[in-house]
Amino acid sequence: MNYDKEILFVLNEAGANGLSVKKIARHVFNNCNSFFDVVTFDEVHRYVAAYVKRNSKKDDSVIERTDVRGVYRLNLTNTSRQLQFVFKEDDEAGNDTGADTAEDKSLSLF
Repeated sequence: MNYDKEILFVLNEAGANGLSVKKIARHVFNNCNSFFDVVTFDEVHRYVAAYVKRNSKKDDSVIERTDVRGVYRLNLTNTSRQLQFVFKEDDEAGNDTGADTAEDKSLSLF
């Protein structure tokens, strides 16, 4: 199973303080464990620890270490900020596309 998205999501929610590897692993375990797809916490913890260690070695990587041992956060420098997208509706951005005046051409179910 691919836990990369969940790790980045949890670190994004954590903010500038970051989270410890154990807490990140607990969140990923809770999000990915289900009745039909059972995973062990040790497996998730090993993957999370290896992932954050591997992706925090370079200065321009997405994840960075904090001053506290074992705590990681997202690197918010210019290169990693490009990965964050803000999705807005066209109406919120001020662009009037005329969607309100368009005719509804969807099929009726009944």
